[in-house]
Amino acid sequence: EAPLVESGGGSVQAGGSLRLSCKLSGFSTFDRDVNWYRQSPGQECELVSTIEDDGTAHYSDSVKGRFTISQDAAKTTVYLQMDSLKPEDTAVYYCAANTPIPFGGMCGTSKGRDPLDAWGQGTRVTVSS
Repeated sequence: EAPLVESGGGSVQAGGSLRLSCKLSGFSTFDRDVNWYRQSPGQECELVSTIEDDGTAHYSDSVKGRFTISQDAAKTTVYLQMDSLKPEDTAVYYCAANTPIPFGGMCGTSKGRDPLDAWGQGTRVTVSS
């Protein structure tokens, strides 16, 4: 079973909202921080948000105040609530664990060889103006 499975992507108009989910298998946020990254065409992979096991959240400046990361009580599902979406939020969003460093600027691959690094398969978000 894949360690991270995302869901919830789709298409929405600017100003709308979407909620992404990331189901963890075989571990929880007790074990590793969980992250959301995104990659737009022609752009490098961007770390958007991170949640620690105690719920401490971190955000990039580009989404601060609009996105909210959270987790369920079991700490095995992580959510990304995205509000006030903008066309520039259009990207493939990836759930990841252990804050991996993207290899070659590409989401989905890790620069290091830390066995705790993990990536989901990605889910597409399209925001139209």
